[in-house]
Amino acid sequence: QVQLAESGGGLVQAGGSLNLSCAASGRTFTVYATGWFRQAPGKEREFVASITHGGSRTTTYADAVKGRFTISRDNTKNTVYLQMDSLKPEDTAEYYCATTRIYSVQDRSAYDYWGQGTQVTVST
Repeated sequence: QVQLAESGGGLVQAGGSLNLSCAASGRTFTVYATGWFRQAPGKEREFVASITHGGSRTTTYADAVKGRFTISRDNTKNTVYLQMDSLKPEDTAEYYCATTRIYSVQDRSAYDYWGQGTQVTVST
């Protein structure tokens, strides 16, 4: 199993920044990629960004966050980060990190383990 813990959420004004962290423990050597998803009230959980755990560290982003969010990974700390800049009110959601052992990094159903989530609220 893999255990995940998110942190770094909070309240920020539009145009501001937040840096989310996802700390992993357990059988992390089985992980192909870590992804970030978000879920706003009344909406489905949606893909935000992902990063593979191999040497290439391939990143993938949803169109809505390209150019504003950056995903990165620190292998020494087993932690994945999501730097969020130029935040908009529509970015308000609960943010979750998750891990997958297969290639379909944008497919929510491909992810095996999930964190508890961290709330991000962007005010106008």
